[in-house]
Amino acid sequence: MKFKLGDFVRFVDERREGYITRIINDQMVGVTGDDDFEIPVLVTKITPVHGTHLDDDNEHKETKTAVITEGPIVTRGVYLAITEDPRVKAVIHLHVVNETSLSLLLSTTLERQKKFRGDFIGVIDPNSAVKIHALSMTELDNWPTFHFQALFNTSADLKPLQPLVNSLKLKAKDFSMSKKQVNLLSTTAWLFRLDEAEVVIDPDKLKESFFKSPDEKIVIDKPAKEVDLHIEKLRDDYQFLSNTEIIKIQLEQFHRSLDAAIVHHLPSIVFIHGVGNGTLKHELYKVLSKHTHVRTFLDAKKEKFGFGATEVLLK
Repeated sequence: MKFKLGDFVRFVDERREGYITRIINDQMVGVTGDDDFEIPVLVTKITPVHGTHLDDDNEHKETKTAVITEGPIVTRGVYLAITEDPRVKAVIHLHVVNETSLSLLLSTTLERQKKFRGDFIGVIDPNSAVKIHALSMTELDNWPTFHFQALFNTSADLKPLQPLVNSLKLKAKDFSMSKKQVNLLSTTAWLFRLDEAEVVIDPDKLKESFFKSPDEKIVIDKPAKEVDLHIEKLRDDYQFLSNTEIIKIQLEQFHRSLDAAIVHHLPSIVFIHGVGNGTLKHELYKVLSKHTHVRTFLDAKKEKFGFGATEVLLK
């Protein structure tokens, strides 16, 4: 029998049971019991507890489908949602959440050490979510790169959309963001947008656009080493702005300062975003985690900023 992460099993030769938290190879798995201690064991020495083993045919079953109501066609909103297993925290589950009004023909491919293997293929209905994979948090450094390809389809009068193509290599820093409530999963999850085009900035072309000719010369000021994104530092009329307007202004300042830091070849820059409800920090992390000119980012000087600032190290 083929076991999967999260399966609840019982040892054949001793009175012990637990959850599979690691797939070592085809012959051996790691089982974690109530003592949180993982034991390597041969698959021939364990048996699934009735009613807890997931059959292959049901592994990628739809999690939940919402009722589609009449209204404007939603063409954006495809996410990778990562949830913790409610029974064993070492196991996490990957879901693709389709919040659009369109059907999604999805194919995922895993890449490990420049070797590729097809993983999931199927149709995700509008306003629904499907589990595509499970992983062990203890092996995060060895997780594969996920390559996503998808086609959109609808019977509505809509011009065909460009296919979705995206790749994602998850790292420990990606889980520093706060989890969000995902209604289609009825739980919280770490969310990663899949249908959002990655912004690629060429520093040389960016610089050329600012220095086209002596007549059109625009001087880009060198940004400060620390950029305060608190709205009261950016606008005097902040009391009259909505939350949506505030976050838009903060992100515009963030992008301007980050682009200027790249143009001036700064080694790093600090963004002071505060703690608050974590929305601004989450938006910054989404951009930084995919940015081709960002080497890494981390909490800046906790003794000075607490958890209210992020230092960005540039390539």
